[in-house]
Parts: sequence; C-alpha cells; structure tokens
Amino acid sequence: MLENYNLFLLICGIAFLFGALFPLMFKRLPISLPMLQVSFGMIMGYWWTTLSFLDPINNGFLIEKLTEIVVLVSLVGAGIKIDTPLTWQLWRPTARLLLITMPIGIFAMAVLGYYAFGLSLGAALLLGAVLAPTDPVLASSIQVGPPNTGGEDAPRFTLTSEAGLNDGLAFPFVYLAIKIAEAYSEGQRFTGEMLWSWFTHDVLWKIGAGLIVGVAVGKLLAKLILSKNTNGTTISQGYTVIALTLLAYGLAEFVHSYGFIAVFIAAFTFRRSESKHSYHEKLHDFAEQSEGLFMSLVLVTFGMFIGQGLQSGVELTWRVYIVSFTFLLLIRPLGGMIALSGLNMHRTEKYAISSLGIRGIGTLYYLSYAINQGFFADDDAIKLWVVCSIVILISIFIHGLSAQKLLQMTPNKAHE
Repeated sequence: MLENYNLFLLICGIAFLFGALFPLMFKRLPISLPMLQVSFGMIMGYWWTTLSFLDPINNGFLIEKLTEIVVLVSLVGAGIKIDTPLTWQLWRPTARLLLITMPIGIFAMAVLGYYAFGLSLGAALLLGAVLAPTDPVLASSIQVGPPNTGGEDAPRFTLTSEAGLNDGLAFPFVYLAIKIAEAYSEGQRFTGEMLWSWFTHDVLWKIGAGLIVGVAVGKLLAKLILSKNTNGTTISQGYTVIALTLLAYGLAEFVHSYGFIAVFIAAFTFRRSESKHSYHEKLHDFAEQSEGLFMSLVLVTFGMFIGQGLQSGVELTWRVYIVSFTFLLLIRPLGGMIALSGLNMHRTEKYAISSLGIRGIGTLYYLSYAINQGFFADDDAIKLWVVCSIVILISIFIHGLSAQKLLQMTPNKAHE
C-alpha cells in the first residue's frame, strides 16, 4: 500500500472533487454522490492491479478506527440539525422503528445468515446486528435540512432521528453476538446467567448511562458556549464540534456506556438549548463538511475493495444476492410498515420511511469492531465481510436511485 501512497492520494483527490462538483454537474442525473464515489473506487480497484489487496481481516483495526470517526461526526451533525422538539407525539414513529423494526431486522437477518450461509449462532446474530441499523452518514441526502431552516416533514425527521439513535441501540446485540461467540470458542454453552448479565449491563446500564452522559455534556457545553456572556458567535465552531464529540464519547466510554448514544444525545441536547441561536447553523456547516470529507475517503476505499474482489474472482453465490435483496426490499419495508401501522400518517409517508434506510459505514464499523475481538472463526468472518459488503453496495444504489422519488410522493407536511 505504501508504495502506491501518492497514487492513492490522487484517487482520493478526484473523489473529493466529485463531492465539490456534484451539486453543479450531476444534480440532474438520477444518481447520488455515494453511488458516484463507490463506482469510481470500484473502477480503480478493478484496474489498479499493482495495489496490495485491501484485506479487511488483516486491516480490521484501521477500518474500525476510521469508520468510528466518520460515524461520530455524522451523529453530531444529525443531532445538531434536528429542529423538532422532544415530544412523544412527534417522536413516536422513531420509537416504533427502534423498538419494532430494528429487532425484526436483526432476527430475520440472523435466521437467514444461519440457514443460508451456515454461520455459527454468534456470527448469524452479528450479521443481523450490524445490518439492522440504518446509517447516519450515507443518508444525509434524505435527512432534515440545516438548523432553523423551517419545518421538518415527518419522513425526513423520522429517518434522521432513527439513524441517529439506532447506531447506538444496535450495540447491545453486537455485544450479545460477541459473548455467544466467546462462550463457544472456549467450549462453553451460553447460559441464562450470561444472558441476564448481558441484559443488566449491556442493555440497561450502558444505554441508561449513555443517555445521562449525553444530556449532561450537551447541557454543560451549551451553558458555556451559548451563554450571553460568551456569545457563541465568537467561538470556533470547529473546536466546539470536536469538543462536543470527544467529551461525550470519551466520558461515555470511560463509564462503560455507549458512546454513540451519548454523542447523538449530547448534540441534540446542545441543539435544544437556545434553539434559535444562529451558532447552531455554523456548527452544522462544519460538521457536515467534515462528514463529507471522511465519507468520501471511506467510500472510495470501499469501492476499491469491491473492485479488487471482482478482479480477483472472489466467488459470490446466488444466496448472497437473494438474501441481500430480500433484506433490503422485503424485510426492512415490511418491518417498517408493521411498526408504523396505526399511526396518523399518510400511507405514502409510511411507505417512504419503511423503504428507505441505507446500510453503510456504521455496518463496517460494527463488523470490524466485533471481528477484532478475536472470537469469530475465520470462515465466519470472511462470510460476514462478503455478505455485508454486497448488502451495503446494493443498498447504496437502491437508495440513490429511489430516495428522492419516494420522498416526492409524500405530502409536504411540516412539524409545527
């Protein structure tokens, strides 16, 4: 990789240029920026035969840390941009997607992984856990707009808030998969006592503590930065975004809770403090640009990995494609419609929310994190990377081709 470092920088520069020119040159085409950057990466990976193979197993730590940063920046951006106040009536669709749709996706994909690909129990559960949450990074095109730019319609708000929260709420199931794999790797059975320990610590404590940390950090920084004495317009938005992210994440991880939840809640809490302050718009602009740069780097690298796999003749069975399309076109929409049934929403809104929900960089983070723990067999790890990569690739293209059309079908009703 190092001997091709300069050429890799050139490729990344072209990918960044795509991001800069996309609103001008490609806006009228039925494609998205992620589609363009992944396709470019695939072409480079397929034809650039001198590049060392980007092996996700041997480079798992690098993948984990890079994708972790991208997701964190995206979570801050998602929390800052939400104008909708925290009321049960407005957040009820989000709660249903988190409590109903996501478990349905985890269970269904785990069953498919176990029977279609012969994964072990822990690996099958991990497959469901990493693919169930929607991605806050690649879904930016269908999320709500910048702060204080007007009312937010139900589909965009619901998809934004779901992506902001379900990345953290998927972590308990990732940990459950790791614990099952650990037990079986040591020749033990996963007992009821282990399950109770998982529920009390990885579910109750880590989620609760993450929420508390997020609220505390958000309120503290808002009081320091948005107070009348300091006048937030004079304070660097870059420092603030990074401080908000790292303080929430670092403190949450220090008390053994979920940093992703803490970061999103901290950003949302900060946003609800003096919500009309113009400083929120500056924070959003910095977070959005930072997210776009990191996203471009990850997407072009991911595309190169896919291209290398195609060039080297990696075998993809028909089961991989069948399962991928089944998950994206059947399981997610069906799970979403079940969760949203009975709510006072137009049917086109329910369909758009249920059908949208891209898989992406968050999945890469969870998968690399879990495999890096060292409890999953190499055979299972390879299958997981192949399946998740194809699901992400297909999801990017389905989402890019259909998202705007689906949202245009919905009535433009803004939250009050």
